[in-house]
Amino acid sequence: MADQDTSSSEPLANGADNAPTIGMISQYVKDLSFESPNAPAIFQSETPPQIEVEFGIGAAQVGEDVHEVTLKIEVKARSAEQVAFIVELSFAGLFGVRNVSLDALQPFMLGEAPRLLFPFARRVLADAIRDGGFPPLMLDPIDFGALYLQQKEAQESGAIAGAAGNA
Repeated sequence: MADQDTSSSEPLANGADNAPTIGMISQYVKDLSFESPNAPAIFQSETPPQIEVEFGIGAAQVGEDVHEVTLKIEVKARSAEQVAFIVELSFAGLFGVRNVSLDALQPFMLGEAPRLLFPFARRVLADAIRDGGFPPLMLDPIDFGALYLQQKEAQESGAIAGAAGNA
């Protein structure tokens, strides 16, 4: 009996590769706004500013195998009842996606992709705040995967409670 060689050193024909694949194509600042409405008076304030940070994540399919994930971060700093600064950043990434089920795609787009984008968005924010005359703000790392799972669990328990209330 002849041995059959099942491995092939030849590349697969275009489109014949059906393994799930996700890769970052590019990342970019989509929108950046910095305001310091009470400058220069705010620089004379002796009270340290109180910082508020809000996050948002958006995902959209922008091509046949291309998805855009946008990480939106808004930072507001107040000192002595005055606004020290407001920074709004939309930092996005394009991801090539092939042969990935919708069930696997959503956790990646709303959990893993923001984790990949966050360090770069954090640097852009820190630089914008520093360039505005304030000490750079270094945001702590965020576990976007855990946040995604918490939101999904809350939505599922809300849907179950809603269904039970309608019975």
